[in-house]
Amino acid sequence: MLKFFFFFLPFLLNASMSNYTLCKKPLEHITILDTKELHFHKKLKISELSDLAYVDGKLYAISDKGRLHTFSITIKDKKIQALHHLRGMKLKDKHSKNLTKEMRDSEGLYFINDALIISFEGKERVSQYTLNGQFMKNIKLPNALKKHTNYDGNNRGLESVIYSKKYGIITAPERPLYGKKQHTIYAKNHKWKFKSSGSITALEFISKNKLLILTRKFNHFTRRRITTLLQINLKNCKHQECKVKELARLDNYNGCAPDNFEGLSKVKDKTFLMVSDDNHSIFQKTLLVLFEIK
Repeated sequence: MLKFFFFFLPFLLNASMSNYTLCKKPLEHITILDTKELHFHKKLKISELSDLAYVDGKLYAISDKGRLHTFSITIKDKKIQALHHLRGMKLKDKHSKNLTKEMRDSEGLYFINDALIISFEGKERVSQYTLNGQFMKNIKLPNALKKHTNYDGNNRGLESVIYSKKYGIITAPERPLYGKKQHTIYAKNHKWKFKSSGSITALEFISKNKLLILTRKFNHFTRRRITTLLQINLKNCKHQECKVKELARLDNYNGCAPDNFEGLSKVKDKTFLMVSDDNHSIFQKTLLVLFEIK
């Protein structure tokens, strides 16, 4: 009997899911296929998930505290059928030691060539890591993003990072840099500007030139929470200025119940996963959303 108990212990400590209604009404440009509220055993130390990277049935997730988690995920018939936690580890520095508190605020995540690209706040940087959380190298940033004093506050750093063969590494500060009014997305040899309220929390490519942008806006006084999914076509931007198409607005004042959405990852074609950061609070949720662009 004891052997039987220990055989099933990993499953008892794994992730469980419950259905969640994100919006009561259909949205114009996206279809929400499935929404799950995730529940984790406290021994797994999973909270504050900031971004995702999906590849071949595996889902990598990064947390604000410098933790990297790997899940197996089953998506079938346009539903999230299963999610199992495979491992969790702390990100390491170049000396293979755990990242210190001031260096571990990991926010953006992207899978490329059997490695992970991670962006950070606080000590703003973009770094390459192994799938086991071992530091490989730092990525050179555009000059405007190198100085911490250029950012509009201590918690307004590099929330997102992605990569394409055409543009290379792409990242963006959460809010416009100090004294600027427009959001700016940066690549090695390019930058694109657009007008939008809220904060950029994630980026992902829809296609070769079309970019999906996740933004959030929260009013502490009214408790109004708005999550938007925006699209810009980088090829059509003129003199660095881009036109924005709003694909979805999830507003808790208008029939939706969004939480603190921070991460995106493409699954296939026009199908994506989106995750919310629970801020390590009993009053917030970790939501995993599967949606497709119409």
